[in-house]
Amino acid sequence: MLLSQPQDQSREQDRGRPLLHRSRLLTGAGLLSLAAIALLTGAAEPGQQGNPDRPYLIPEANPLPDVNDRMKMREQQAKQQNFDAANAERKKQLSDDSTKLLTLAMALKAEVDKTNKDMLSLNVIRKADEIEKLAHDVKEKMKLTIGGS
Repeated sequence: MLLSQPQDQSREQDRGRPLLHRSRLLTGAGLLSLAAIALLTGAAEPGQQGNPDRPYLIPEANPLPDVNDRMKMREQQAKQQNFDAANAERKKQLSDDSTKLLTLAMALKAEVDKTNKDMLSLNVIRKADEIEKLAHDVKEKMKLTIGGS
């Protein structure tokens, strides 16, 4: 029986080692699995994900504009461009008409200087009438010009 006891002890020791070895293997495998899951889900370090120059955008927080919204935006831009073009054309016409008014006024003054104080010529009256109409047109165009400088 003495011979059998040391064998029983050695068997118990052999049985204990594989259990210890198995538990270490299972613990190591579990830790590796957790590390792999953490890396795959991005739980490691938030700063390490993707390109640091390009931030990650949550789709719900930054939705793409709706097609209808884009169409409305383009229509508004087209209207604004048309309005700006029409405004620029009115300003150009105002400038041209103002120059013409100045020329007519100078011609009228020269014509009036040639006549007597008691008599006005028909030509002077026509020029004054033309100046009056042109001045009225300039005044109306100035009312239409919005946002002028």
